[in-house]
Amino acid sequence: MSSEAVHLAGISENEVQVEETAVATIINPLEISRIAWEGVIRNKVRSLLTMLGVIIGVGAVIIMIAISAGTEATIAEQIEGLGSNLVFIQAGFGRGAPGSNSNQPSLVYDDIAIVESVSGVAGTTVDQTTSQTVKAGDVTLTDVALMGTTPDFPDVRDVVIADGRFFNETELERSTKVAVLGSSLAEQLFGDANPIGQSITVGTTKLAVIGVAEEKGIVGNTDFDSLLYVPITLVFDRFLPTQFQQLAGDRVRIIYVQVEPEADMDLVIQQIQLKLANSKDVSVDELPFTMQTQQDIIDTEGATTEAFRNLLAWVAGVSLLVGGIGIMNIMLVSVTERTREIGIRQSVGATPNDIRLQFLTEALMLSLVGGLIGVAIGVGGSYLFGSTSDMRTVIVPSSIALAFGSAAAVGIFFGFFPANKAAQLDPIEALRHE
Repeated sequence: MSSEAVHLAGISENEVQVEETAVATIINPLEISRIAWEGVIRNKVRSLLTMLGVIIGVGAVIIMIAISAGTEATIAEQIEGLGSNLVFIQAGFGRGAPGSNSNQPSLVYDDIAIVESVSGVAGTTVDQTTSQTVKAGDVTLTDVALMGTTPDFPDVRDVVIADGRFFNETELERSTKVAVLGSSLAEQLFGDANPIGQSITVGTTKLAVIGVAEEKGIVGNTDFDSLLYVPITLVFDRFLPTQFQQLAGDRVRIIYVQVEPEADMDLVIQQIQLKLANSKDVSVDELPFTMQTQQDIIDTEGATTEAFRNLLAWVAGVSLLVGGIGIMNIMLVSVTERTREIGIRQSVGATPNDIRLQFLTEALMLSLVGGLIGVAIGVGGSYLFGSTSDMRTVIVPSSIALAFGSAAAVGIFFGFFPANKAAQLDPIEALRHE
């Protein structure tokens, strides 16, 4: 640039010398990054506020997906905690269900014998639950969940007997007055004493305690540790209200079927359907029962949580969009404030691509730094939320990559317009800008 041009533009010789040095190296990516970084830290508070939308968006994406994944994992664990390799045969409401007056086929206790005859079935069980008052010595507990079931229950439902034993087929057939206690129920009734061989009074019926189950916790909506297990035939005979017994008979809500690991699950289900249909004298399509595997339930719940996760991701994505708009707004302000600087760079040899790349790099740095802070907040927030609330969180590594990549994309997309505007400035008009 000539001395006359410098004089006319009102630029000092020192300014030109500095800019010439910068332009000489501006095509160097490291130098571009340095200049862009200086532009970011020149106004620290403004840059931080600009990044806030990106920080919130990235952090929200990671936390929301972690909550959703944690919920999905919890549901899967609860369903798997019901037992392994299970098929659930369930009577529909009002269609063969307990208490139904429907003339349609009912799901009854005796159907387990039909199901057990199918090749590939490892075990079956049913349950019938009612509430009773239980006494042991001076201890009286009300509304104790009394579950009538079958000898295969521990194997099918993955319940371990810690002390004593579970009742057997003979005790089931004879409606023997025996009971197995859940771990917390045993502690409530007997404290530190050994319950095996002790007697308890359930309603007005005295039962002998023959076993105590190992701690299992809450699975689904059932607290296994507070259950009192007795033969289901004893429940039918002694503990169901007379009117309900007359109406429902030995109808049951669900039959749990454990399939052998090497058996074909779909083939076993088809055989069960055919045998039940034959026994009820109806076609398979007319059976008022639903049959689901554990994986079917997990997939159904997974579809629900996936829809919820997608909704949360979109909501979090709006924050990223707002953050991108903020970056574009601030970069436009920056271009206006630095118009004279841009003119000087152009006058000493910087090309439009150099100017465009400089401002685009600056916008990208804003989004990337915001993204890094957002990742830290998202990961930390997920751990904090999981440890301080009842909801489980599972950090999904792909969500971190997704959120950070989205932040980078936001910086490039919303930074291009201001960068392009800077590149298109007329050098003469820019030099005249005060």
